[in-house]
Amino acid sequence: MRAPGLLFNRSIPFIKWMLCLVAVTATVACSDQPWNSPYPPEQAGQNILYSSFSARPNHLDPARSYSSNEVVFTGQIYEPPLQYHFLKRPYQLEPLTATQLPEAYYLDAAGQRLPDDAAAEDIAYSVYDITIRPGIRYQPHPAFARDRQGRYRYHALHEQDLDGVNALADFSATGSRELIAADYVYQIKRLAHPRLNSPIFGLMSEYIVGLKEYAATLERALEEKGTDHYRLNLADYPLAGAEVLDRYRYRIRVKGKYPQFLYWLAMPFFAPLPWEADVFYSQPGMKERNITLDWYPVGTGPYMLTVNNPNRQMVLQRNPNFHGETYPREGDPGDVQAGFLEDAGRPMPFIDTVIYSLEKEAIPTWNKFLQGYYDVSGVSSDSFDQAIQIGSGGDIALTPEMQKKGIHLSTAVSTSIFYMGFNMLDPVVGGDGKRARLLRRALSIAMDYEEYISIFRNGRGIAAQSPLPPGIFGYVEGREGINPFVYDWTPQGPRRKPIAEARRLLAEAGYPDGRDIETGKPLVLYFDTTGGTPDSSAQQNWLRKQFARLDIQLQIRNTDYNRFQDKMLKGTAQIFQWGWNADYPDPENFLFLLYGKNGKVEHNGENAANYNNAEYDRLFEQMKNMRNGPERQAVIDRMVAILRRDAPWIFGFHPKDFVLYHDWYHNAKPNLMANNTLKYKRIDPALRELRREEWNRPVVWPLILIVLVLVVSVLPAWIGYRRHENRRVKVVSS
Repeated sequence: MRAPGLLFNRSIPFIKWMLCLVAVTATVACSDQPWNSPYPPEQAGQNILYSSFSARPNHLDPARSYSSNEVVFTGQIYEPPLQYHFLKRPYQLEPLTATQLPEAYYLDAAGQRLPDDAAAEDIAYSVYDITIRPGIRYQPHPAFARDRQGRYRYHALHEQDLDGVNALADFSATGSRELIAADYVYQIKRLAHPRLNSPIFGLMSEYIVGLKEYAATLERALEEKGTDHYRLNLADYPLAGAEVLDRYRYRIRVKGKYPQFLYWLAMPFFAPLPWEADVFYSQPGMKERNITLDWYPVGTGPYMLTVNNPNRQMVLQRNPNFHGETYPREGDPGDVQAGFLEDAGRPMPFIDTVIYSLEKEAIPTWNKFLQGYYDVSGVSSDSFDQAIQIGSGGDIALTPEMQKKGIHLSTAVSTSIFYMGFNMLDPVVGGDGKRARLLRRALSIAMDYEEYISIFRNGRGIAAQSPLPPGIFGYVEGREGINPFVYDWTPQGPRRKPIAEARRLLAEAGYPDGRDIETGKPLVLYFDTTGGTPDSSAQQNWLRKQFARLDIQLQIRNTDYNRFQDKMLKGTAQIFQWGWNADYPDPENFLFLLYGKNGKVEHNGENAANYNNAEYDRLFEQMKNMRNGPERQAVIDRMVAILRRDAPWIFGFHPKDFVLYHDWYHNAKPNLMANNTLKYKRIDPALRELRREEWNRPVVWPLILIVLVLVVSVLPAWIGYRRHENRRVKVVSS
């Protein structure tokens, strides 16, 4: 006979299930955290900035890193001697770790001091003496850790010592030390290290005295030690162009007069590197564990990289040893009204932690931004219509949906240019003959870049009038700044010349209706590119249509990047498309792209069009050493006029950056030159939490309805089951 108490016990699972379902529903509905939050509850309300990345950085070593996705990290960790003022425009250099901006003094070939106004041709060397501030310390790092006897704990490791070590955090001890001038000289020497292949070695070896010879010296030293040996004590190998003067002073000697060198001193390439880090990372077994300088940088900046998991997350945290810095007290007119000086004089950095999460697709990134889980977002083509509205007059504004959420838009024309180049060595489109020049001018008119910007970039860009973008000295606004061979000035601004003018020029060039007047054959031109995606296919179709407006047949030759590079080096490409991002805010950094001695074929330089004009080259050599002012502007104007006449490029367009940010994100003024802007940013975590809760409130009623439906549907069966069991108990009992 079954005990009566067992009847209740058999109903317990059902009761527990129903109670649990109700409890879970109530718990989730009452939770402080939104249901869809991708972050752990303990991060709620914390002073954390959330961002994303789509491709892992390959190099974080300051001698090797040169990509935009890498400087996001290196710019916050390493501190070169100079930086750009965060707010002032045009961009201005200011001291970072240096006590002041260094001023070059000049020497002749015999080493004798020259006056400051010496002619450029008399200057053999420019000398920069740099003094750094005392008391700056490196972030905590195992490379500096010492034992009680003062010996470095981790400088003589063997393979077996690394058992159980898989990340930098697995080393239990850390240390630090003061930044000294020798650390800057050490890094300059590393630019010539044959095993590092620094991307700026070729350029810097033309300027820093002895750097090219220094690379050969290190190569010989490595060969003597064996090809597998990586670590050299660079202190044993002096470099004529970089020397330590004392603990806080060092000297750089540059060939000739090169005033743009100061801009390089604001880039991570010229940040300090302690020799201890080189010793630490070069030990056996480190590279196999990804414990390298490319993976774990070490610097004096406001942040340090504490998590490097490129398949998931990268984390920057406040450097506890940071020397301190205050937010600027001065800016541009309008910065006060824009709120960019609210933090004037306050200590930086403002944010404790920055978490970058891997996002391979644009749509999930955009959705998380709208939910408040990312603080800043770009605007992709997929989200453009949702975020941006363009008025009938071309004015750009946020959509009402974005405005309602308190989202702000920041726009800035990039210090970049995308252009279409003609190979000036080509017998059809190249050369300085009248026929080819008129052909290039006709094509410059036919290439409707205003339409391109509208179709393929959602209006995010402006048509270029010369190689110089806005924000760079030498750029001219308004009527005086247009290319008169391509544009007419109207009360509404520049307007591209009609296609009839392009046809007239084409006929004058000897190609009426797109046919060679001498042979009667159709004119066929060739465009070399690496495009092969659906997006590039649409752009290539558009490109064919532009040439077809002149009855010119365009053959597009797609190839892989290596083959394309080979064509450019050999000068076998005819027409191509390329771009350039400013390394520093000086016109020399753009106008050198058409300097004859930088020709791609003859000199392997950045003059991909192989343009060579003696007058332009003479003016370039004069302009590059001049100070900004009316005299330099006049020389630039003459250079630009030559380029417009010869048309080695179709100038293309300057991209416009669109950035969206939430109400709680402050100090969002765009700075297209500075790499270290994270320290200026500030967030309001409390406001962010309120907005997240508001925007991510769960819709609970469907879940409650499901529970009620389940209860109503199951309850009759359960009651029937209870009655059946009760009858069985009675029968058994009787």
